This record gives sequence, C-alpha cells and structure tokens, in this order.
Amino acid sequence: MAFATRLLQALRHHWRHYLTEAGGLMAFLTVSSTAAVLFHHPDSAVARALGPHEWMQRVGVGLVVGGLIAALAYSPWGKRSGAHFNPAVTLGFWQLGHIRTADALWYGLAQVAGALAAGFGMRWLLAPWLGHHLIHYNTTEPLDAPHGWALALGAEMLISAVLMLGLLWALHSPTRKKWAGALAGGLLAVFIVVESPLSGMSLNPARTVGAAAAAGRGPGLWLYVVGPLLAMWATAEAFRRWRAGRPVGERPPVYPDPTA
Repeated sequence: MAFATRLLQALRHHWRHYLTEAGGLMAFLTVSSTAAVLFHHPDSAVARALGPHEWMQRVGVGLVVGGLIAALAYSPWGKRSGAHFNPAVTLGFWQLGHIRTADALWYGLAQVAGALAAGFGMRWLLAPWLGHHLIHYNTTEPLDAPHGWALALGAEMLISAVLMLGLLWALHSPTRKKWAGALAGGLLAVFIVVESPLSGMSLNPARTVGAAAAAGRGPGLWLYVVGPLLAMWATAEAFRRWRAGRPVGERPPVYPDPTA
C-alpha cells in the first residue's frame, strides 16, 4: 500500500485524535501566554502583588502551566490521543513503536498548526502586553551572552531527556502509569522555575515555532527544534536498548487508541 494511501486512511479514521493534539497545543500556548502577562507584566495586579521577585513569578507560571498539562493528560481528549502535545514526545514514542508512522506525521502537523493558530491569536488578543520586553511574545530565546546558544541547547536537551525518561519510567509500570500526567505537569512546573532563565524553557518545538512565527522573530530557533527532538529520540532509543532482553512488563498502548 502506498504511503500516501496510508496517510489518507489514517486521517479518515483518526482525525479526532489529531484535532485533540492541535487543541492541546492551542491550550498550552494560550494559557502560557496569558500566564506570562499576568505574572510578568509590570501593569498586572498579580505581578505587583508578587513583588519584584522573578522566581516567584516563575513559580506562578509553572503552577498554571503544569496544572494545565496534567489536566489535559487526564481529560477524555488527552486519553484519546495519548496527550503528546509535543512533536518531540511523538518522535520518542514513534521510535519505541507506540505510534504508527502515518499517525506520527499527522500528530506533528496538527501540533504545529495548533501552536501557530494560538501564537497569532494571542498576539492579536493580548497586544500590546504580550510585546512587553519582559515577555517578548512568549518566545524562547538563548541568553545574549558568549556561548549563550550552547548553554540553551544543552539545557533544552537535558530537560527534554529528563521529561522523556520520566514518561517512559511511569508508562511502563502498571503501578506508576496512573501518575504519568501528574509527573509530566510537575516536571514542566519545575523546569519553568529552575531552567527557564537558561533557555526560556521550551522543550517543545511546536510551541516555540508558534510563538516565534507570531512574533516575527526567532533567534536560535533551530536549537529549540533540534535539541528536544534529538534528546527525546535518543532517550527513547536508549530506553529501548536497555529493555532489550528484559521482561516486557507493562507496555503502553499504540496511539491513537481506537477504544478511547
């Protein structure tokens, strides 16, 4: 069967799952952009209440975004698609055989489309607050310093690898599997608080592309695409090799899940 035919058949049968992935990215970028304005803009009552402590503002953003990701993962829609909401996560699961090639391609396209729609939509809705220099349209950029790009690339690869490893550790255990959504949300919250000063904390190529396209600027955009994709793919492959010859144990379903 020609691959184009498989793509069309996948679209015909699983388009609802792809819409879920697009909607997840739209929700993620919409909520994170709104939270950035609320917690960082100097005219925001929330930012003024927290005072000049930037780490407190990051804690606020982290709690909101982490809570959103956990809620999406446990929602009926998230359970239907597997709640990837990230092309790098999809690539890692594809490497492990947990998602078919045609579905993985549609997932990636849907995720980028959702991020682009949310990026331009939030620029229109939140202008001019989103363009403030403390928020810069919710884009992720490397530090303006010598070797800032290398620091950002290394940081993005590290947090991407940690997230993928955490997901695989949880999803391949019958006892830990139910905590995978909470783990993902908690890790994102921690990354926002701890790692975002180094790279802006993306670990999601679609999220970064959507914000950068809407802002009309994307310095170092390549590292926010290559870093997470490479790190999550390599982590998944290392996990596959480590498990080779070991008892299979719990195996996540192949997504999209037709029973969800």
